[in-house]
Amino acid sequence: MPAPVVQSIHRDPALFYWILFPITIVMILTGILRHYATVLLATTPKKQPLANLREQRSLLRGINLRSNSHVISPASFLARKTYMVSAYKDGAFLKDPESRGKPAANPMTDPAAMEGMMGMMKGNMAMMIPQTLIMSWINAFFAGFVIMKLPFPLTLRFKSMLQSGVATRDLDVRWVSSLSWYFLNLFGLQSVFIYVLGNENAASQMAQQMSQMNPGAGAAMFQPGQDPDKMFLSEAENLEVVEHEYILKGVEDRLLASI
Repeated sequence: MPAPVVQSIHRDPALFYWILFPITIVMILTGILRHYATVLLATTPKKQPLANLREQRSLLRGINLRSNSHVISPASFLARKTYMVSAYKDGAFLKDPESRGKPAANPMTDPAAMEGMMGMMKGNMAMMIPQTLIMSWINAFFAGFVIMKLPFPLTLRFKSMLQSGVATRDLDVRWVSSLSWYFLNLFGLQSVFIYVLGNENAASQMAQQMSQMNPGAGAAMFQPGQDPDKMFLSEAENLEVVEHEYILKGVEDRLLASI
């Protein structure tokens, strides 16, 4: 059986030093600059009134009770459930009970909401502008170059990802183009940024995208335009339909049966 033909490309060794290294170094330095630019552009969070914090933490308390109901006894769960459902329906946790039933205020007239939108826009600009400039720089100077070959085999599904900017149908999938090396660095330098800047850094592209996809992970439970009363009533319904199952129910019998 004849051996498979090994595809080889005679490349200038200088491509490795004048394309691969510069792209990698520029991506690392851009991430570090993005981190410090984000830190400088970030606004100091203002101290919220006690009523606002109570409103937010009360909803979070109900969510935690529903998620961790299995670790408390049935009597304790029933007491907490009765109290929380009654308080939610009566609007006891609302910061402004008099506005109950009224339409939500326009977020454009809320200074806190406008400040949050401005902060999000600053973060998007700090992420988009450097990547646009780097993409233009790579397309202008390094488009069409094949810079390295991976030492392990890959399937054809990786061809479009590893050979962006190189329109060759018969090229081995293990060859990597300069534009694809940029994308690999864009999503693969998170470990480097964690080592240089720490875990809580703003340099990683993936970390910023995840934080934008999950804005509820921050301190604010209510986003602009949301009605807290409706969220409380929804959480009350969720608590009412929870089927409680105590994790320690019959633990003595289970323990004796396992001996």
